[in-house]
Amino acid sequence: QVTLVESGGGLVQAGGSLRLSCTLSGRTFTLNTMGWFRQAPGKEREFVAAIRSSGGSTYYADSVKGRFTISRDNAKNTVYLQMNSLKPEDTAVYYCAADRGFVVRSGLAYDYWGQGTQVTVSS
Repeated sequence: QVTLVESGGGLVQAGGSLRLSCTLSGRTFTLNTMGWFRQAPGKEREFVAAIRSSGGSTYYADSVKGRFTISRDNAKNTVYLQMNSLKPEDTAVYYCAADRGFVVRSGLAYDYWGQGTQVTVSS
């Protein structure tokens, strides 16, 4: 079993920055992929970014490429999402997720989820 706890959400003006953190505990050695997803009111959950446990390859949704950066600190069992140049359309609940497999963009493949953290970007 793996537990994920997100933090770092909040209210920010357009153009600003936030850094989300996701701290993992439990059988983290079984994980191969960590990702961030988001869900805005009335919309489906969507992929944001992912990173491999081994090698550190990263993947991004086109909507955030060049503005968001995913990273990990294995010693701290923590995954980060640095969000710059935020836009009102980035407003959503952001979820951290972990996968024992290698699928990146489909939320259905992820095995473990955090509780979510709200990010609100004002115009």
